[in-house]
Amino acid sequence: MNFSDILHKNPIFETIAQQADSMGVKAYVIGGFVRDLVLGRPSKDIDVVCIGSGIALAEAVGQALRTPVAVFPNFGTAMLRTNQPGSPTTTDSWEVEFVGARKESYRSDSRKPIVEDGTLEDDQNRRDFTINAMGISLSQTDFGTLLDPFDGLKDLKRKTIRTPLDPALTFSDDPLRMMRAIRFASQLNFDIEPDTFDAIVRMNERISIVSQERITDELNKIILSSTPSYGFKLLYHAGLLERIFPELIALKGVETVEGKGHKDNFYHTLQVLDNIANRSKKDAVAPENELWLRWAALLHDIAKPATKRFDQKAGWTFHGHEDLGARWVPRIFRNLKLPLNEHMRFVQTLVRLHLRPIALTKEQITDSALRRLLFDAGNDLDGLMALCRADITSKNYEKVQKHLRNFDKVEQKLHDLEERDKLRNFQPVITGELIMETFGLPPSKEVGELKTVVREAVLDGLVPNTLDQALPFLLEEGRKRGLVAKTIVNNEQ
Repeated sequence: MNFSDILHKNPIFETIAQQADSMGVKAYVIGGFVRDLVLGRPSKDIDVVCIGSGIALAEAVGQALRTPVAVFPNFGTAMLRTNQPGSPTTTDSWEVEFVGARKESYRSDSRKPIVEDGTLEDDQNRRDFTINAMGISLSQTDFGTLLDPFDGLKDLKRKTIRTPLDPALTFSDDPLRMMRAIRFASQLNFDIEPDTFDAIVRMNERISIVSQERITDELNKIILSSTPSYGFKLLYHAGLLERIFPELIALKGVETVEGKGHKDNFYHTLQVLDNIANRSKKDAVAPENELWLRWAALLHDIAKPATKRFDQKAGWTFHGHEDLGARWVPRIFRNLKLPLNEHMRFVQTLVRLHLRPIALTKEQITDSALRRLLFDAGNDLDGLMALCRADITSKNYEKVQKHLRNFDKVEQKLHDLEERDKLRNFQPVITGELIMETFGLPPSKEVGELKTVVREAVLDGLVPNTLDQALPFLLEEGRKRGLVAKTIVNNEQ
């Protein structure tokens, strides 16, 4: 691979080379950008190391490009953005970070290094993996020369994750690297070199000194990989999963009583997660919900161990696991430092409702049941349907296809009913305020009961959700309770 020709296609590298030479310092592009360049993967982050002041080099490059530079003196780094060639928008810009070459040392109780100025060799020694330790010279005398002291290029070809130095030292210094090793393996579909993996197994307890936010960030990247089950299996076998996500470990295992067993819900969950990741129709779910749809897949059966019972007639049951699981979601999100906002509520809704559409394939489908599902799912319906499709797993291919065909029928009926009744964003026309105004009632239990009666009548298809037809129904229900209308709302309002 001719790195010189490739780098010449991007003017930013020539600018860096010119400014570095004029300052009398050597500069290198290093790390993930080089790795992705070899793999042919898109990358928008460029890390530049110079033997000297990274901030001074960044300021010189920023002045040459007439672009602002953000300086972070506490970290000795600076950053600028520059457009990719041929792109008129900043959405396709590169983020270029500059830092001086450094060496690091660590205390046993912290992953924050003690940093000193160093050589390029020092800087490459401190890198996490060989595939991230490669550098390309940006000096004009040897522009485009690859510096690969740990054979990272060979490891890329062998699809291997390996530490540059002793893995025990690498992981002891910064235990987050154990998560990063598994994340890169999952993202790139690479193997972890045996000695490197053995060191993770031996040192997994060191993850306890890493902040939950950093752990969860790596976990999210594993979840978003193309085959996330691979990453979770590595986490399990490394002993990390039980330390960072014990609720998931509790799903593992099969219990047999009187010859009756149940599926291993750990591996079933990972299969559902892979099904979500590799589903054909991704456009139905908003891109910003992709991560949270995958979290819903991970958590949809999370309460099965707590609800598992053996019945001599029915075998193993997990009654109510969907409701209990939904109640657990906020606690799990809080523990993992995930956002307690609409994303959590999206996951909670899908966990709570994930059995409902599947149940409809096993019985005579009524419009009432479909209306209630549309009402309860609201804008989360597309995510719910994607999860339910992914939840159909079996080693029997014909059985899976049969369930999917039945599910197609449910989806079509839901679509037809939604087109007719517009229930996805259903808001009853009979509100609590209208009930209080009509009968002269204060806020009370009776107002809530009347509101529920009208809503149920609408969902059962007994009354259309229009004021001119729902209001007479309300007046009749009030009359049954001995209530007299004080005010009749104008039907044209």
